[in-house]
Amino acid sequence: MALPIEDYAIIGDRHTGALVGLDGSVDWLCLPRFDSAACFAALLGEPEHGRWLIGPADPDEVETTRAYEGATTHLVTTFSGPTGTVTVHDSMPRGDRRADLVRTVTGVSGSLRLRHEWVVRFAYGAVRPWVRRAHRADGEEVIVAVAGPDQLVLSGPRLPTATDHRHADELEVHEGDVLTFALTWAPSWHPVPDVLDSLAVVRRDGEEQERWAEPCAHDLPHRDLVVRSLATLRALTHVETGGIVAALTTSLPEDFGGERNWDYRFCWLRDASLTLTALLDAGYTEEAEAWRRWLVRAVAAEPADLQIMYGVDGSRELPERELDHLPGYAGSRPVRIGNGAAAQLQTDVFGSMMIAFDTARRAGLEEDLNSWRIQCAMLDHLAGAWREPDHGMWEVRGPRQRFTHSQVMAWVAFDRGVRAVEELGLEGRVDRWREARDAVRAAVLADCVDPERGCFVQHPGTTEVDAALLQVPMVGFLPGDDPRVLATIRAVEEDLLRDGLLLRYRTGSGVDGLAGDEHPFLACSFWLVDAYVLAGRTDEAAELLDRLVGLVNDVGLLSEEYDVAGARMVGNFPQAFSHLALVRSAISLRRERASDPNSAQR
Repeated sequence: MALPIEDYAIIGDRHTGALVGLDGSVDWLCLPRFDSAACFAALLGEPEHGRWLIGPADPDEVETTRAYEGATTHLVTTFSGPTGTVTVHDSMPRGDRRADLVRTVTGVSGSLRLRHEWVVRFAYGAVRPWVRRAHRADGEEVIVAVAGPDQLVLSGPRLPTATDHRHADELEVHEGDVLTFALTWAPSWHPVPDVLDSLAVVRRDGEEQERWAEPCAHDLPHRDLVVRSLATLRALTHVETGGIVAALTTSLPEDFGGERNWDYRFCWLRDASLTLTALLDAGYTEEAEAWRRWLVRAVAAEPADLQIMYGVDGSRELPERELDHLPGYAGSRPVRIGNGAAAQLQTDVFGSMMIAFDTARRAGLEEDLNSWRIQCAMLDHLAGAWREPDHGMWEVRGPRQRFTHSQVMAWVAFDRGVRAVEELGLEGRVDRWREARDAVRAAVLADCVDPERGCFVQHPGTTEVDAALLQVPMVGFLPGDDPRVLATIRAVEEDLLRDGLLLRYRTGSGVDGLAGDEHPFLACSFWLVDAYVLAGRTDEAAELLDRLVGLVNDVGLLSEEYDVAGARMVGNFPQAFSHLALVRSAISLRRERASDPNSAQR
């Protein structure tokens, strides 16, 4: 069985990424792209489904610690036993038409016996490749695994030997030993790839990542974790296309043993838009500009055909299917690839995109004519469609509703369009947009407020609340101290707090059409921090932020949800939504302290 989710760490080359366990096993790797099929899929099954282990031969006798090198995604794991200490340095330096995972083993003191095991299974653990020993052009012996379009090559000073459909070895590492192993992917029709100058390439890659992190503001609360979150968001951004995946994984469960298992290796417009604003707020424009170009390409079609998510290259076809050969993480089935929610109607994405475009303009990114035309087309379409019920931001698989959050975000879309014309001089059908904005606002205030509690509700006709309602003041629909906002915060606290963290909504209401329950959703808890800030509850905001950042794992990563009773992470990992929410909450608290000198002393 795979390790607890919090025992993994991401390394990556911004084309894809791997999860490395605390035991030294790479249990998840999709090549050559985030949404490609996995060649190591032990995360969702057993070692026989593919993994690459370099770890202690006798793990019970060893103490393990690990850390990233500075602000990079280079991971250093230290194994300390009674006879000696060894480190394993893991990284994925970026290459051209190839992918490399480099693992350098260094003997620090004494000696320690390690186990080396290489099990390649393509197609998410279903396909056993043809494996042979071969020689590179320079004469170096390597192990080559080939199946269909994929070729994996393992090189190193001491190669494991074939045994029982895997390659395995045990080696004694002594003080001063340095052993570098590299796995390289290339198309199967290419020659065996040339040797990589591993140490030099890894060093240059690390230096580049460190330079990227330097501009992050130094007065942010929990700056080290903000930097780690930004580095994680960058690691989830495809370097060529600019697309930002929601997480590295598929089917890590929201409910252990249940059916709430989804594929998150795609680009959600909402998540990516919020990531763009987080990057811009933190002072990073290059990735934001790359994402805006990705967005313009992805949505360059009729607005009625807009999807809520796309592939990292902007592709639309993301058919959902189940992998019956995998037992699933902690027995959670089905294991899914693809995502049927791509075909859902989620009106709120229009507002998310318009916030992103507006933030980019105000940050100094010059508006592209084609980009503005797309925005105008979206707003004109939305003017006739905003009243339609949708699936909401939580992608319910039950009946559509007129979700309050979706309606508020429709207001946001029109508001940002109107402001672009009125304040920045762009041309558009501003009278129509202004009229639609006013109509949305009137409908929300008339239909979506509980007359007894005075709070917003999840949708008309219910008394249920939804953590997404905390975004009402965050997007400027109402001030943070409006009585309806304050009542909503109270209702959310009363109905959705579980062990001090927020659920998205009460699954018992049946709104999502799924069986089972789920755990507190970390991004929602960060939204409560932001809502406290806007409501003037700065002390509580700081206290909650302190608690939330205390939930990161030992290398600063967050999953989608958190099981407080079990003290464990839940859901896909690492989760972009959680990390961007952390960044935004830290920035919100810093802004409040800057505007109120007294709050800095609290």
